Amino acid sequence: MSSDVPGFELPLRLLLAFRTLIDELHAELSKQGHPDIRPMHGFVMQAIGPGGTTAVELGRTLGVSKQAAGKTIDTLERIGYVERTTDPGDTRRKIVRLTPYGLDALNRSARIFDTLRTRWATELGEDRLRALESDLRKVTPANPWRLDMPGWFGSL
Repeated sequence: MSSDVPGFELPLRLLLAFRTLIDELHAELSKQGHPDIRPMHGFVMQAIGPGGTTAVELGRTLGVSKQAAGKTIDTLERIGYVERTTDPGDTRRKIVRLTPYGLDALNRSARIFDTLRTRWATELGEDRLRALESDLRKVTPANPWRLDMPGWFGSL
């Protein structure tokens, strides 16, 4: 079976679609009071989650070293998205938690993604967008929450 479209274009188009959505998200987040957040920070903050985590656990989840996770935690702490606290069960352990500012960024991101999806539905048609989403679910793993992308891409 032959195609007029070379096979390498599919991953590039998927990556460009991802990049377009992420760039639009970050432009809007900047307007809404989060000018310093970067695309990789979203993966990190999702991996930290509502209960917090340690640098070792964060590195494991993201597929990066403890040192790389620690550098990103330092950055997120400096710009106000996370804080380090002492684990009440083990005072030697430091837990990284999202601050209210970090939670605000995640909540705004969710709403902005909903807005971007609505815009795509308007542009492509709701039926076509639903079909695209359905087709992507057929060819990708069931769990979309792969937070190890930073490690997979090779760096934070």
